[in-house]
Amino acid sequence: MQGTKLAIFFSSNCLLLLLACATAFAQAPQPLVIAPGDSDVPLSPHIRYHHDSESTLRPEDAWQHAQTRDFAPLPDGRDAFGFQRGAFWFHLPVVNQNPEEPRWLLVQSYPLSDRIDVYARYPDGRVVHHAGGDSLPFEARSVRYRHPNFQFELPLDTPVEFLVRVESQSSMQVPLRLYTPKAFTELSRDAQFIIGIYYGILLALFFYNLVLWISLRDASYFWYLMHISAFGLVLFTLNGFGFEYLWPNSPWLADRAVPLSICLALIGMQQFARTFLDLPKRWPKGNLVSLALIAFFIVWGIASVWLPYRISTPVASRAVLLGVLWIAIASVVVLRQGYKPAQLFLLAWGMFLLGTTLFTLVAFGIVPKTLVTEYGVQIGSALEMLLLSIALGHRYGVLRNENERITAEANQQLERKVAQRTQEVRHALVQLEEAHERLRDSSRRDGLTGLYNRTYFHERFETMLDECRDARRPLSLLMIDLDHFKSINDQHGHLVGDDCLRWAAQRIGKTLRPHDALLARFGGEEFVVALPATDLRTAVAVAESVRQALVADACTSQELRVSISASIGVHTVAADAMDDIDDAFETADRALYAAKANGRDCVRTSITAA
Repeated sequence: MQGTKLAIFFSSNCLLLLLACATAFAQAPQPLVIAPGDSDVPLSPHIRYHHDSESTLRPEDAWQHAQTRDFAPLPDGRDAFGFQRGAFWFHLPVVNQNPEEPRWLLVQSYPLSDRIDVYARYPDGRVVHHAGGDSLPFEARSVRYRHPNFQFELPLDTPVEFLVRVESQSSMQVPLRLYTPKAFTELSRDAQFIIGIYYGILLALFFYNLVLWISLRDASYFWYLMHISAFGLVLFTLNGFGFEYLWPNSPWLADRAVPLSICLALIGMQQFARTFLDLPKRWPKGNLVSLALIAFFIVWGIASVWLPYRISTPVASRAVLLGVLWIAIASVVVLRQGYKPAQLFLLAWGMFLLGTTLFTLVAFGIVPKTLVTEYGVQIGSALEMLLLSIALGHRYGVLRNENERITAEANQQLERKVAQRTQEVRHALVQLEEAHERLRDSSRRDGLTGLYNRTYFHERFETMLDECRDARRPLSLLMIDLDHFKSINDQHGHLVGDDCLRWAAQRIGKTLRPHDALLARFGGEEFVVALPATDLRTAVAVAESVRQALVADACTSQELRVSISASIGVHTVAADAMDDIDDAFETADRALYAAKANGRDCVRTSITAA
């Protein structure tokens, strides 16, 4: 009997021991195995965490808690927890089975965490500790990069336990990843390139609208520039570049820069909206609300210098949504009043509101962090600023058209020429970019004939001369002078003379069209032609066809028919000649003089002139 009881007792204890071992095995975290060839390993699917709301847990206690149910898997695999008090602990054992990569970087892909402590415990009991975050100088990081990073040795087939403690007054976002040095270099290169494109867009918009503001002195452009600058500073800070480049040794400013830049951006936002939508005139009550918001952002920005980060930043982040939403409401109200520029304005702020909403929802841990949600604010703000730039041009065009309509009505009795010029100014202002191009082109052309002028011909001929020398091809030059043109002016008047010049320019241009020629009015009744890749014989033939085209018909002006002929001098610059532009013109001019001396209405070359 006694033996039976003893056997039962022994069996019961063994069963309890087996259950305890099974429970411990079930609770023990499974290590993350880095397979051969892995270079970028996300830790969120494998990591376990514990929220130490009072920030009282010590590292040695956390090691023990990591083996119990106090540490749990991330909820739905999400590594964003919103704004939380206290500290968060994360635990993960890792086994490196990649024989080619013993050195790894642990990267926290969120730049605004205050303090990050990373402990790595090796099988021999050795613990390696690294600290980072924007509460420490930037130089404390293993690699100078905007995201906190820590370098560790992971020996082959050796289990290493990681314990990470994160404490921050900012949003608690802990996207942890392991990278090989090569993978991290490629990641940082690609990320810097993408963000560089974004800031390149901002800089292009800034300088473009700066020029417009200097030229037009429209207040809307000034407040738009402030909006671009301030919001660019916001993202520069949120992306960690401010701490990296502007204040690397000032953790205090790294914290304060976030709410301060947000408030500054909101002030610029509201003031720009007030000016663009003309709220003081179109919606006075809404204008008062905008002024009240501006006053609040000014006060909150000043107060954020003293307020704790955990208070100032969440309020400023929520205020972004409030400010953008109010601008959207004001846009709808003004749009319903028939103000058409508000259409693009509303669309722009809709893009910005969407991107900002995604960013804010990630900050509060409501939606998961993906490529779209992480960079939603950059995408939305880039689209918003592009559309706002277009809206500014459209608004300016609308206001300009209104002013021009009033001016046109007040000046209906003015002569047609003045009205025509006013229309040209209106069209040039509506088509601002096209006006720039037309202005540049008009400086190259002769006002009477529409041909290129002498200055442009000189510039282009030098280029053609260099090109023909490089290609070892000749370049021919024709000097054309209308015969006895002074007598046409003296006999029929300058208006008829002008008609004759225009007619001659058209006839010459039509004849030269198949020859890829450059035609310009050289002055008075003289024209000049450049024929690239054309030898002297061909150039003479072209000149003769021009001469015959002029004498084949007569110019009709004021019911008069005026016969016109021309003397033409031809000179060809050989491919190996060292003549400059002055030599070429002087030689062609001598050939022209020879044509005049030989009775006019003929073609002479530089060879015959000699």
